[in-house]
Amino acid sequence: MENQREEARIIRELRKFDTATICNVVATYPGSDLCLALYDAWRGEYYTDTSVRCIYPEYAPVCGYAATAWYSDERPEHTKPSQWALPDHLDAIPKPVILVAKQSYSHGLDRLSGLFGGNMTTQFKALGVEGVLTDGPMRDYVEIKAMNVQYLASGLTSGHGPVQLREVGMQVKVAGMTVSPGEIVHMDQCGACKFPADKLSQVLSNATELISREQREQAKFRELGFSLKRWKSEV
Repeated sequence: MENQREEARIIRELRKFDTATICNVVATYPGSDLCLALYDAWRGEYYTDTSVRCIYPEYAPVCGYAATAWYSDERPEHTKPSQWALPDHLDAIPKPVILVAKQSYSHGLDRLSGLFGGNMTTQFKALGVEGVLTDGPMRDYVEIKAMNVQYLASGLTSGHGPVQLREVGMQVKVAGMTVSPGEIVHMDQCGACKFPADKLSQVLSNATELISREQREQAKFRELGFSLKRWKSEV
């Protein structure tokens, strides 16, 4: 119980950082003493690509434990899990939850499925979801905005055809980022980053020190006496 409270505290603190800083200490700068080098910096599949965008950029960063799901168009050959599979999965994940949802459709349908809307988001929020990362479009922009649930999605559209949940609780790859249930996902206006939950304390410590160093370094360029000659002399 004490460990859970401490992890919850760290997650709250991590919301004060942007996702780029989290990426920097997770893997982006493997030569830095503050980088944990948890993944290959380029090919580690630990952050999202440009196929998704932040739907509510005015929101603060969100951070939580990953839950995963897979959706597609409805076809006779597709098996369906229990109607309670996803609610049970979300309920079992520590809070707060970031739902990472893979969407895969028959050819030509991938830009037409506004799967996530007001009804689903209301249900998700009641089960502890504070953010959704999905590689398909969403809808009900205004309705969801009032719920303060962040979305990273491929865009917006108004409708969809018959869709179905295919599986929950498995590893998924969404927007270039591979995520397993229980991993930590941090997301903001620029995208998302993931890392193992057992690295929470280290990520917070290193991110805090990185910001402190960056602020000191940037202050040099704002000083009235700044010059290129002086900069070169200090390197």
